[in-house]
Amino acid sequence: MKPTHLGRWWTPVAAAALLLAGVTVAAADAGPADAGTLVASAGCGKTPTLTSGTQTIQSSGQNRSFILRIPANYDNARQYRLVFAFHWYGGTAGDVDSGGTDGYNWSYYGLRRLADSAGNGTIFVAPQGNGNGWANPNGQDVTFVDDMIRRVENDLCVDTAQRFALGFSYGGAMSYALACARATTFRAVAVYSGAAISGCSGGTQPVAYMGIHGISDNIGGGQALRDTFVRNNGCTPQNAPEPAAGSRTHITTTYSGCRAGYPVVWAAFDGGHTPGPIDGGGEGWRSWTPTEVWRFFTGETAPTPQTFRLRGESSGRCLDVNGASSANGTQMIVWDCHTNANQQFTQNGKALQVLGKCLEAPVNASPGTRTRIWDCNGGANQQWNVNDNGTITSVQTGLCLDANGTANSSAVTVSTCTGGANQRWAKA
Repeated sequence: MKPTHLGRWWTPVAAAALLLAGVTVAAADAGPADAGTLVASAGCGKTPTLTSGTQTIQSSGQNRSFILRIPANYDNARQYRLVFAFHWYGGTAGDVDSGGTDGYNWSYYGLRRLADSAGNGTIFVAPQGNGNGWANPNGQDVTFVDDMIRRVENDLCVDTAQRFALGFSYGGAMSYALACARATTFRAVAVYSGAAISGCSGGTQPVAYMGIHGISDNIGGGQALRDTFVRNNGCTPQNAPEPAAGSRTHITTTYSGCRAGYPVVWAAFDGGHTPGPIDGGGEGWRSWTPTEVWRFFTGETAPTPQTFRLRGESSGRCLDVNGASSANGTQMIVWDCHTNANQQFTQNGKALQVLGKCLEAPVNASPGTRTRIWDCNGGANQQWNVNDNGTITSVQTGLCLDANGTANSSAVTVSTCTGGANQRWAKA
């Protein structure tokens, strides 16, 4: 993956086109793969003539090409998922297929690796844009997609209710154009850092939609693309939470109230124009984006977080939200261990969550400051390292979670780390 190369399509021309074009999440509706039934393509049962590699096709009077990736041990009696992955401006179909400098692990934005490990149930297509972009003049690129679908499905066995599209940057714009113009053709789309520069013909029908966008991306408008399908899908509008600048985290929100089978998901991350942000900093194939997009496309649910208590070594008592209040600012204490919700924590990345809130110390807290709960926002003051030696340290300050006594109601603060028993905690 070449992040600096991937984002270079943002030019004055593209900017002008855009101007003219105008952690706690809600309960998930049915995933896109839950809707529809198996509908076999014409290629089912046929001996295929297509093979993995570059294919050429005539479309709108032009010679066009795409790379096809057919699973190993292809079975013409099995109906496969069909995924189109669009390159960025200046990128190529070969970059998408090969995974660039990250190789196989980033092939098709990391989805090929996940599909292979899930049983090889997916056929991938990497189309090549004219001029290495997706201007889609007079709908030519949408027609190109129609022609590729026809060619692939006449030869290979595809579940026609399971077509998907994704792409980054200009490729995200093309995926959005398909969401607008081919909502009944595609089951779901994922738009990475996209904008409305490939057009939006139609744009009034529902389609399962996932948007991924950095809070410091120099390409704006991602929220507006998302909100098109919040409306079309009948979802309840909301201001989706976004992580704080400097937190190097992401927050994924599933909108509530959407029509069954037409979810809208928004993943905001602390970063710029990249398809592969990594929580904690950096970018590459170890990003969280492949897993979350794959779950969205396939309808898989994330594993249920395991709950635990945090028992202090010195007191034998548990970290407790005082009075079981979920109000912002409620302070932490130690109390006799029990099984009520105000002692039941889950770990989401580096966040420690309880009662639907996050454990935090105030921003840039000094030693001796009380800890508390607050709405999760991805800030560094809500990030904790749970260390092998039993200490729990603030990512922002490096201070340790500290019980100031052993009796019930003793305050829990952040303090300079000493390694003492009052700073050692065990999951229980």
